[in-house]
Amino acid sequence: MKRENQILAKSTRWYRKAHRFVSIPLLLFVAIMSITGLLLAWKNELQLKPATATIDSDGRALLSIDKIERSAINYIDSLELSTEINRIDYRPRKGIAKIRFEKHFTELQIDCYTGKIISQRTRTADIIEMIHDGSIIDYLFDYSGTPTKLFYSTLISFGLLFLSFSGFWLWLKPKQIKKNKAFEN
Repeated sequence: MKRENQILAKSTRWYRKAHRFVSIPLLLFVAIMSITGLLLAWKNELQLKPATATIDSDGRALLSIDKIERSAINYIDSLELSTEINRIDYRPRKGIAKIRFEKHFTELQIDCYTGKIISQRTRTADIIEMIHDGSIIDYLFDYSGTPTKLFYSTLISFGLLFLSFSGFWLWLKPKQIKKNKAFEN
């Protein structure tokens, strides 16, 4: 029994060192993911994304997507920002089209009946999401694909799995040693 306790104590010491070795560098990344995850969960309440406007139709016809796109490009070009569109979120029932851009975090809301710009705001939630998943590095350095995001997410995932396993092991093994000692006496 004494030999078994020595083996358990040795493996517990190894797991404690490995747990510490992994947890200290991972601490910063876990803190970033936790804080940004919390902000993303509360993004509507904290108003981190622009609210969607609603326009009354008054019997008017909706503009074509082409005209809405041209209106957005002309406006954003006047601000001397990149005109490369990421997506157009077309909401005909609300009379609004939301336009997001590829190279910056600007969102335009355009009246689908007149083509007039209703609002221009920064999509803070998108920035927080990119920090959360690590793709902010890919964005800032204009990497093709998402190599940093994949590396970051994989590192965090495997690190947390290891910490969960080693933490359980560090909780369980001292109990086994204590039980073995009680059995010896």
